[in-house]
Parts: sequence; structure tokens; C-alpha cells
Amino acid sequence: MFEDLYPIKLYLKSLPNKITLLLSVVANAGVWFWLFWNIPPQDSPVFLHYNILFGVDLIGDWWKIIYIPLTGLLLILLNSIIGWVTFHKDQFIAYVLNTTTVICHIFLAVSAYLIVFLNI
Repeated sequence: MFEDLYPIKLYLKSLPNKITLLLSVVANAGVWFWLFWNIPPQDSPVFLHYNILFGVDLIGDWWKIIYIPLTGLLLILLNSIIGWVTFHKDQFIAYVLNTTTVICHIFLAVSAYLIVFLNI
């Protein structure tokens, strides 16, 4: 099984993979930094979700904000592994998966931005 895998060094040397993975990792690190810089550990609950129709509809402990960047980290790992496994058969699939990860991180960054300003 491992003989069929594309070498990871060559997968990471591909320019589209390198750019999209780097953008994803930087965006994920930015979301982690943004959330922990602006929402410190606290005993009081924080707002976790806002709905335009009902207002704040989810309140919880401060540590539950890590679900946002943790989701992004899981997306990076999952899409990168699937892209690496399928890279030797079809490179386009890997490019689409990595680009999708970048797009998802844009939405996660917007979500983190809004969570922070909801709690100020």
C-alpha cells in the first residue's frame, strides 16, 4: 500500500499545493491568534453564535471558541492527506481540495472576527 503513495516531498514541492497549504496554515494561525488575543480565559460565559432572526442563540464557556480554529486545522489535515493520497492519480483533485481549504478558512476567519466583536 505504501509503495503506491506519491512521495510527500514532491507533493509539497508542487507550487499550487505549496501556496494553498501555506495560505491555509497562515489563516489558521491567524484565527487562533485573533481569538486568543481578544477573548481571554474567563469565568463568565461568552456569546458563541448570533442569528439575525433571533439574536444570540448560543452561549457557552470561553474555551468553546477553539472549535472554530480546530475545525480549520482538521480541514487542513483531512484535505491535505486526501490530496496527497490521490495526487499520483489526479493532481486536479488535490488542487481543488487545497483551494477549498483556503476558501473555508476565509469563512472561518470571518466567523472568528464576528465572534470577537459580538463579545466586546
